[in-house]
Amino acid sequence: MNLKPVLVSALALLSAPAFSAVSHAQNTGAPPAGQVQWDDKDKLYVGTNYQPVDRTQEQITYDIGLMKKAGFNVVRMGDLSWDYFQPAEGVFTFEAFDSVIDQMHAAGIRVILDIPGQPAPMWLHHEYPGVDLVTQDGVRLYAAERYMDNISDPDYLRLVSDLADAMLKRYGNHPAVIAIGYNNEIGNGFMSYSEADKVRFVSWLKEKYGTLDNLNSAWATQRWARTLTSWDQIEIPYGDGPGPFERYLDLRRYWSEATIDVLMILERARRKYAPDKPAISNLWDSSDRKGFDYLSTHRDYVTHGAHGYYNGDAIGGGFETMMMRGALPTPSWFVEFQAGGGGYYGTRGRSRMWGYFGLINGAQGMLAWTFNSHLGGEEQALFGLIDHDDTPSWKLDEWGAIAEEFRMMAKMGFPRELNQEVAIAYSFEAKVASAPKSWSNTVAQYITTPYMEQAHNAFAAVYNDNIDVAVINIGHEDLSPYKFVVVPGIYLMDQASADAIRTYVENGGTVIMTAFSAKVDETNQWFNTPLPGRLSDVFGLKTNEFYRHYGPLNGKVGDAEFSTPITFYEVLVPSTAKVLGRIENVDGKPPAVTVNTFGKGRAIYVATPAHPSVMQPVYQGLYEKLGIKPGPKTPEGVYARVVDGRTLYVNASYGPKDVMIDGRKKGLLSGKTWDGTLHLEPDGVEVLE
Repeated sequence: MNLKPVLVSALALLSAPAFSAVSHAQNTGAPPAGQVQWDDKDKLYVGTNYQPVDRTQEQITYDIGLMKKAGFNVVRMGDLSWDYFQPAEGVFTFEAFDSVIDQMHAAGIRVILDIPGQPAPMWLHHEYPGVDLVTQDGVRLYAAERYMDNISDPDYLRLVSDLADAMLKRYGNHPAVIAIGYNNEIGNGFMSYSEADKVRFVSWLKEKYGTLDNLNSAWATQRWARTLTSWDQIEIPYGDGPGPFERYLDLRRYWSEATIDVLMILERARRKYAPDKPAISNLWDSSDRKGFDYLSTHRDYVTHGAHGYYNGDAIGGGFETMMMRGALPTPSWFVEFQAGGGGYYGTRGRSRMWGYFGLINGAQGMLAWTFNSHLGGEEQALFGLIDHDDTPSWKLDEWGAIAEEFRMMAKMGFPRELNQEVAIAYSFEAKVASAPKSWSNTVAQYITTPYMEQAHNAFAAVYNDNIDVAVINIGHEDLSPYKFVVVPGIYLMDQASADAIRTYVENGGTVIMTAFSAKVDETNQWFNTPLPGRLSDVFGLKTNEFYRHYGPLNGKVGDAEFSTPITFYEVLVPSTAKVLGRIENVDGKPPAVTVNTFGKGRAIYVATPAHPSVMQPVYQGLYEKLGIKPGPKTPEGVYARVVDGRTLYVNASYGPKDVMIDGRKKGLLSGKTWDGTLHLEPDGVEVLE
């Protein structure tokens, strides 16, 4: 469906429902982003983010010379610079950027072109105040910092579409451009509470629920005299408490859909003007500020999973890389990559180490944030590759060395294809539902292990065995390729996910679910059926009682002992399930792990929230049965993968590590020969022939 015409009456715009991502399925004949094929799939890219808006023509020529000398083959440009391209409505000034992109092309440097739909320029806020944010207290805010834009405003939608069309019409087929990016960190924006937002939200509710009776039921308005007798009585739920939690979930869903609508507008322009160029964007879907349901929709507007890599630990970094990849078969991109940081000049060797860690996780490109250290704005003390006085730092040399080494790695089977036989379930809605903002909501007292902590713990227990792991929304993916699927603390169990689990297990799959899972339905209300809701028969048990121990929970899974510092446990009451392990230091020694045969498969339930000490013996008891072969044995914090007969080792532990190896091996990066033991210094990397 085409976007609404520009000259639509103000009343119609205010009453119009939010766009549906489905409605933006384009009739251009071009494939969606997730189906774009790219000729450069076997190449590695190293480069930087670059903001020519900060630089004079002389400085730009100087900078490009340094990039070329360093061996960079890609830059990302355009982001955060709307008024650089469009200083006024209907006026586009591309000449300065024409020169920059032509110089990049002449230097052999490819370009990821970002459509800078956020932040919106000041002229747009001035001419169309509906783009200003309004707080939940009714205070209108001017755009004081990045992303303070109401992206659901019809004028914003119209103008960002104009920007995307103009930029891609001009640059979509430029020989330097290899990919298109959308609205940097769109998930890190803000929700708004204006009267116009209220009208749009109510219209969205009417479309979703149809009748007030349905809405009253979904929102449990019979509780404490909140029954709605008119649509006019609806207010936008507070995003930061207080308020009933059922409607807060719908607030976050509404803003998620509004975010996806913007991405689909930009995707429409890509399909029209650059249909052969992949979409590679820095979207930050997991931001707590707003976020959006990326893994339910990403194939529509993403070709390569990408994000800004600023993680300080391997588990968080690996999980987010896999989460942004989802079930896409394409390599990942780090479109922003830590070189220095906020108040952090950098550590020698750290970027190199995390870059190789990216290669382990199937990455294809890494771009330093940022090339020039900023003189003004909000990131003056965020240090890039070039110092504030335009002097190249040691970091530029390090990134040049990375570029040289990656040219060698590209001849050794990188970017590597992942062999993901295990999947971790991730749910935007479960994350929202398990973390109420309202101080009076007792869910916050109940869920004492945060959702993302559970997800990381479940991931770590298999990832530390050097096994590739997918992170997916199980209600939107085919589970059949995976040998087992882990469902860690999915508090909200929607029908699609429950059906996927049931079908997968019936057909021979293995599912592992942990405590806190399947307690509420799509309305964020607790199931009135045996728990886990919708799946009690699949797991062959019910679990209603739960308790907290005074200290660590100790027990056994089979012959393997465990001790978890998480003191919460659910009391499992098996019907058809069998007990695999028990909590030994609790009265009655209640089941810690059960397994139920259902159809051709098995459903395993863990009574505690996910923790590596409990999850690892459960996983390791499945590897041989399911034909899963762990990767090379490494000490904790060292990760390794075998590619084309060579083994890449990365020490992400921040301390020296010794790795046992078979026989005598040559190190292709160090030039050393290792006999029986590979020694890795902190941030050490090695490839053994």
